[in-house]
Amino acid sequence: MGKLDGKVAIVSGSGRGIGREIALKFAADGAAVVVNDLDAEPAKQTVAAIESQGGRATACVGSVTGDGFAQRFVQTGVDDFGSLDIIVNNAGYTWDSVIQKMTDEQWDAIMDVHVKAPFQILRAAQPVISAAVKKAKDAGEAVPCRKVVNISSLAGVGGNPGQANYSAAKAAVIGLTKTLAKEWGRYNVTVNTVAFGLIKTRLTESAADGDTIDVEGKKIKVGVNPGLLSAMEHMIPLGRAGTPADAAGAVYLMCIPESDYISAQTLICGGGIML
Repeated sequence: MGKLDGKVAIVSGSGRGIGREIALKFAADGAAVVVNDLDAEPAKQTVAAIESQGGRATACVGSVTGDGFAQRFVQTGVDDFGSLDIIVNNAGYTWDSVIQKMTDEQWDAIMDVHVKAPFQILRAAQPVISAAVKKAKDAGEAVPCRKVVNISSLAGVGGNPGQANYSAAKAAVIGLTKTLAKEWGRYNVTVNTVAFGLIKTRLTESAADGDTIDVEGKKIKVGVNPGLLSAMEHMIPLGRAGTPADAAGAVYLMCIPESDYISAQTLICGGGIML
């Protein structure tokens, strides 16, 4: 039996990268997973990978910033699997510039995906969680410990040049976490943040490759300056960048029963790097 047997998890941005690894890890440990991605094909591929291993998953495709998405995401877990036990707010991307060149559009887009979207998902989840807790109490049953993990970054802990928008958003995620931990403690919900350091994904490849991502019709350049990337790797005490599987492991730690009395904390998953 897995430690997440019988649990239902919704994981935003789980068609690719870190989110995909989180979904796969949860499913391998017994959870049913609602997989989300902006694009249908990556979401379907993750669902297929989970089902091929005997797990349970369904897709909820769409932008986390879209109108009505939060309610649809939460309701998919309830409708398809009957409950809601784990929420991981993982979806996001970077759109960098130094502050004098950063547009309002860049600022708003990053704040929307990293702060407003998690807020809306958690707001949509509250009635579902509250009703489930009331039902358990009325029946004289123990209230299970539910889990929320919000994803932040070292940029949100210590700032990062060229990322005023991203750093501000990821710092706000930590504030959101601490507030929800206080509001939802009465529901037996733990709310924690995992802040990633340098994790190797398509967003952190060398900028010299000239890679871009498509976000709702916008081509956004991604990647890290090659010199900075090399310097960052040398600063990591463990001597390497993390993998998506490393990142997923940190999130998993906050979702298993052993962390049932840990809440309002920020776990840095960065190979020992300190800012």
